[in-house]
Amino acid sequence: MLSSLRISQIYVLDQDQALDFYVGKLGLEVNTDSDLGFMRFLTVNVPGAADRQILLEKPGPPMLDPDTTEQVRDLLTKGRTGGHLFFTTDDAKGSFEELSNKGVDITQELTEQAYGIDFGLRDPFGNHIRVAQMREAAVPEG
Repeated sequence: MLSSLRISQIYVLDQDQALDFYVGKLGLEVNTDSDLGFMRFLTVNVPGAADRQILLEKPGPPMLDPDTTEQVRDLLTKGRTGGHLFFTTDDAKGSFEELSNKGVDITQELTEQAYGIDFGLRDPFGNHIRVAQMREAAVPEG
C-alpha cells in the first residue's frame, strides 16, 4: 500500500517570481529545477526536508487545454484554486515579524488557537499559506 507523500503541487503564474517568494522570502530551498521540454519541473522544500517537496507548476499544457488554463489562471489570481500550504515554526512571532518586514501579504495576524499560535499569508499568485507554532500535545495520564 502507500508509504509516503513525496510531492504536493500548487499553481503559480510565474515560476521565477515563485522562486523569489518561496526561496527568497520564505526561506525554502530549490530541490529540482528541470526543463522537461513540455514543462519546467520546479520543486522546493523546507531546508533539511527534501523528502517532502512542493511542485510550483505553471498552469498549461500538457495537463490543461487552453480554455481550462485560462480558467485556472483566473481562479488562481482570485485565490480560489484551493491551493493551501501549512508550515510549522518554532517561533510564530519571530516568523511573523520577519515575513512582515519582507513585505509578505499577511492575511491574518497572529492568532491563538487550541493547537498553538498561527497566522495566514498569501503568495503572489493567491495561494493561501498558514504558519503555526504548535503546542505540545498533552500526554494522557494512566
